Amino acid sequence: MPQPLTRPATVGELLASAAGPLFSFEFFPPRSEEEEPVLWAAVEALTPHDPAFVSVTYGANGSRRDRTVAATRRIASSGGPLTVGHLTCVDQSKADIAEALAAYREAGVTNILAVRGDMPGGGEWQSHPDGLANATELVRFVKEQGDFCVGVAAFPNPHETSDDADLDARILVDKVEAGAEFAITQLFYDAERYTELLARMRALGCAIPIIPGIMPLTVITQIERFAELSGRPLPDDFVARLRAAGSKEEVREIGLAHAVAMCRDLIAAGAPGIQFFTQNRSKATREVLTALRATRAR
Repeated sequence: MPQPLTRPATVGELLASAAGPLFSFEFFPPRSEEEEPVLWAAVEALTPHDPAFVSVTYGANGSRRDRTVAATRRIASSGGPLTVGHLTCVDQSKADIAEALAAYREAGVTNILAVRGDMPGGGEWQSHPDGLANATELVRFVKEQGDFCVGVAAFPNPHETSDDADLDARILVDKVEAGAEFAITQLFYDAERYTELLARMRALGCAIPIIPGIMPLTVITQIERFAELSGRPLPDDFVARLRAAGSKEEVREIGLAHAVAMCRDLIAAGAPGIQFFTQNRSKATREVLTALRATRAR
């Protein structure tokens, strides 16, 4: 039987004991063997920046799910940062989910990020006939399968299926009551959305640690794509500055400066850390981290 290879800690324990903000990185599984070097180059470049934990997103089909588990296992076996395994309900039976959890457990991965997930191609949500209907059910199922520390998604902007921020907050409370110990937000670009989310959760009597998820925008063509990912248009003033930029280099500078300023505001507002959605690229994340740590060192 392989020995557990991650540190003997959970994300919940790390957040509870941290003396300052923690930083973490999300990667995605390679779509083919040819893409694997890109992933491992990003992991190698970012590991020296001392992440509290790292994770690999869960593919929406069988082959990418296998690559997710394999990549997560490899990171865990490296003796590096704490590793979080992703899980979704998409196109999976409960037996499939239990099998993935067993594979994670065998690799020593006992921290799980449990999200419902979106249908491939953005279609209307449909549960697997022998599966689970939502993230709350998934959290409960994961907890029934073993001693896992479970994280969930939080939505600073209303979820596309509800368009109701108060309902999203109540659903997050449901996930906490099912066993979730921490949350990571979906992508957003206005720090006020995070503080409003915190206020809604506190009003409901829920103090779950909520880690903001950040992705620096560095190319003008990302405006529409990132607005789609975050569920809302990007702030008007930010978009105006990007569109007024005179060069690709200036766009990049504006995007990085916005990310740095936003991270500072979030940490000042009480964020327990920052999760960087890396897209398997390291440069922008490294630059934002360097700027943040330079500020803290002054």
